[in-house]
Amino acid sequence: MNQVASADFPTRWGKFRIYGFRGEFSGDETPRVEEAVALVMGDVHSTPPLVRVHSQCLTGDVFHSLRCDCREQLEMALAMISKEGAGILIYEQQEGRGIGLMAKLQAYELQDTGLDTVEANERLGFKADHRDFTLPAEMLKARGVTSVRLLSNNPEKVEALERAGVKVVERVPCEVKPTLHAEKYLKTKKKKMGHLFTTR
Repeated sequence: MNQVASADFPTRWGKFRIYGFRGEFSGDETPRVEEAVALVMGDVHSTPPLVRVHSQCLTGDVFHSLRCDCREQLEMALAMISKEGAGILIYEQQEGRGIGLMAKLQAYELQDTGLDTVEANERLGFKADHRDFTLPAEMLKARGVTSVRLLSNNPEKVEALERAGVKVVERVPCEVKPTLHAEKYLKTKKKKMGHLFTTR
């Protein structure tokens, strides 16, 4: 894994430093190349920083889709990091839980016929979740961060970081108020994927 760039990055949540990373990992048949960015604010070394590992969601993050809670989680994470004055947001290019944008849109089409997100992915020949969180863990370690407070509802992210040598001292809930369109999506996350919700 290599850091390929870094730059000042002012946002509406405050001033960050943005770092670009590229990693090559062994896949089933061919090596898998993955890119991600880290937005870093403030002192992330004196205490375990607030960290969000966010998977790219073009439909939610850019187009404000109401089918998911991705954009709201992204903005909540940036706001929480800003309020604390320190933290890291890692943004991974793992669209559609790792199946890619076009397959994600095909899954949407299947969901419109009544399938949930897991059933739609499986109908297309994918696992419920194809993501791998090796790169985020390596990015954190490259920034000298080996202990974090993880902003997530997904216990698999906690386990993945721990397996990769990053200690999660606290899991901080990242729950947003669901829209009517996202209700089934969130229920499936809880029932079939083990996501933890305090208010559901």
